[in-house]
Amino acid sequence: MPTNLYGPGDNYHGQNSHVIPALIKKIHEAKVNGDDSVTVWGSGRPKREFLHVDDMASASVFVMEMDLKSFQGVTGSMMSHLNVGYGSDITIKSLAEVINEVIGFKGTIKFDENMPDGSPRKLMDSGKLGTLGWKANIELVDGITSTYSHFVRSINESRFK
Repeated sequence: MPTNLYGPGDNYHGQNSHVIPALIKKIHEAKVNGDDSVTVWGSGRPKREFLHVDDMASASVFVMEMDLKSFQGVTGSMMSHLNVGYGSDITIKSLAEVINEVIGFKGTIKFDENMPDGSPRKLMDSGKLGTLGWKANIELVDGITSTYSHFVRSINESRFK
């Protein structure tokens, strides 16, 4: 069971994307348009955990290649799921600042506290998978950098179609 995933090929739709692709698109557009600021829903205080899709793929292969006895040693006979997460979380405010830094937007980030925050915190316990020897490797800033590069390439490619 994965935590919030992000990465190349993500959904950047304005109405139904998740937080990282939504912020990438919003901050990128503000940079391109020369806007002075970007407004993010909520207070920025909620915390979320994020996992790059390549780390999710790595965890999936790790589990598929594992012997059944090891798998059942941590899951038990009646439980077939393992949580897959990065192991730490970040505030939405800090996330927006990381994305802002990667994109190079010079404006300010504002938070609209009239909009909902959602749950105060979403952090999984991925300890069982860690006990088996798997760990996420892609740091958030590196994952966002590669995701943003893919986003920009996809925009540039679509202009020539």
